[in-house]
Amino acid sequence: MNKNVKIAIILVTSLFFLWGVSYGLVDVMNKNFQNHLGITQQNSGYLQMAYFGAYFVMALPAGWIASRFSYKVGIITGLALYAIGCLLIIPATNMASFSMFLFAFFILACGLGALETNANPYMTKLGDEKNASFRINAAQSFNGFGQFVGPIIGGSLFLSITHSGENASSAEKEQALLENMFNVQMVYVGIALVVFLILLAFVFNKIPEGSEVSEEVEYKDNSKSIDVFKHRHFNLGVLAQFLYVAAQVGAGAFFINYSVEHTASLGEKALSDEKSAYFFSAALVAFMVGRIVTTPLMKKFKGESILGLYSLINVALCFYLYIADGMISVYALILVFFFMSISFPTIFAVATKDLPLNQVKLGGSILVMSICGGAIMPTIMGSINDSYGTGAGFLALAPCFLYVALYSFLWTKKS
Repeated sequence: MNKNVKIAIILVTSLFFLWGVSYGLVDVMNKNFQNHLGITQQNSGYLQMAYFGAYFVMALPAGWIASRFSYKVGIITGLALYAIGCLLIIPATNMASFSMFLFAFFILACGLGALETNANPYMTKLGDEKNASFRINAAQSFNGFGQFVGPIIGGSLFLSITHSGENASSAEKEQALLENMFNVQMVYVGIALVVFLILLAFVFNKIPEGSEVSEEVEYKDNSKSIDVFKHRHFNLGVLAQFLYVAAQVGAGAFFINYSVEHTASLGEKALSDEKSAYFFSAALVAFMVGRIVTTPLMKKFKGESILGLYSLINVALCFYLYIADGMISVYALILVFFFMSISFPTIFAVATKDLPLNQVKLGGSILVMSICGGAIMPTIMGSINDSYGTGAGFLALAPCFLYVALYSFLWTKKS
C-alpha cells in the first residue's frame, strides 16, 4: 500500500467521525426542541425528515460530481455544505425558529450526503475487494465514536438546561430558551471550524483515484453505469438499506423519550432527559463496540451471515421493548444498537460487491439515497408514540429488521 493510499484512508476515516458527531447530536436536538420549542413527538420527527431527506436530494448530484471530476472534489463539496449548514444554526438560534432549524439541518445534511456518497464506495476501493467489508467496518468504527461523543455534548449542554415546567414563569422559560440556544450555537460554530480545517487538509493533499485504488481500470465511459439496476442483489440491497436506516433513525430519534417514559415508575431513580441522553451515548458506545467486536469475525465468517443473525435478534428485541418496563427495557434498547452496528456498511459492501467499477459510483449514490428511509420512520413512530406510547412505536421497526435478515440469508448473491 503506497503512501498516498494511506493518507487517503486516514483523511476519509476522519469523515466517518465527523458525520457520526452530527448524527449523535441530531437525536438529542429532537428532544431538545420538544422541551424548549414546544414541539410534539410527531412534529419533532420533521427534523429527521429534513436531515435524512437531504441524503435523497444530494446523493445523485454528489455521485455525478464524483464521476465528472473525482472523489476528492465530491468530498470537498460535502465538507463545504456541512460547514455552511452549521453556520446557518446561528440565525436559527437567534430566531429560535424550528423552521429555520429544519433548513439549516437540511443544508448540513446535504453536505453529509455528499460525503457518504463519496466516502463509502471510495473506502471499499482503497484496497482489494475481498477485504472491502472489513475495511469499511473498520472506518465506520470511528463513525461510532463520533456518535458516542454527540449525545454527551448534547446532554450536558442542551438537555441539562430546564425550567420548572408548567409552573415556570415566562421569564424563567425565556432565560432557559436563551441559554439553550446560545449553547446550541456555540457547538455548531465549533463544528464548522473543525470541518473547515478538514476541508483544507483535502485541498492540500493528493489522494489517489482510479487504478491507484483498485486492480481494475476505471472506465472513462460511464454510459453503461445505469446497468447497475440489472443486478438483483444490488436492487434488493437498496431496499434493505432503506429499511435498515429507517429502523436505526427511528430507534435513535425516540431513545430519550422511551427511556424517560419507561423508567417513570421508578420514582427517584427514574431517568431525566439529561441522564437518558447519557444512556443514549452508552447505546452508541454499544453500537461502536458492536462494530469493533464483529469486524474481525468477518475474516472468518461471511458478513452477510452475521448481519442476518443480528437482524433476527433485533426483531425479537423490538417485541420485547413493547412489553418491557424499568431499567431492563433501557438495557434492551441499548442491545438493539449493538446488533444494528454492522448493518449499514455490510449492506453497502454486499450490495456493491462484484459491480463493475463504472457502476460503483452510481450504485453508491443510489445506496446513499436510500438513507431517506430515516426521513420517514420518525414521523410514523412519533404519531404512534403520541397516541399509544413509545413502546408501541418500536414495534414498527420489527418488519424493517426482518427484511434485512431475509436479504442477508437469501438475496445477497450476484444474479
